[in-house]
Amino acid sequence: MGKRFMYMNTKGPYGTVYALESLEVVLIGAAFEQDVSLAFIGDGVYQLKKDQDTKGIGMKNFSPTYAALGDYDVNKIYVEKESLEERGLSLDDLQHLVWEDEDEDWAEKDSIRLVSRSELADLIDDQDVVLSF
Repeated sequence: MGKRFMYMNTKGPYGTVYALESLEVVLIGAAFEQDVSLAFIGDGVYQLKKDQDTKGIGMKNFSPTYAALGDYDVNKIYVEKESLEERGLSLDDLQHLVWEDEDEDWAEKDSIRLVSRSELADLIDDQDVVLSF
């Protein structure tokens, strides 16, 4: 099996290029069949917030692209529970991201996994490469 790559998303979706660049790198890595997972911590949780409206800031809303991750076999998306709670958000505030399980007759399954800070630390320790955006 190839190396395990985790992309840490720590910044809000707009105002910097980090969120969009992370998403682009993840899609490229997945296209080359890397074992890819994403983690959203701190203000990074805002990247997955549903119903984003960017008209007022004059930037393209790229958040619908997250829905394509399942098509690239990117289905390990970890959201740190404490980061959500600290921002007054819950899982219901995030996009519903899914993937289709080929082994179970293409059943739709949730891609987002809510994990505690300590669980995320363990997941990070298991990776071969961790890139922070």
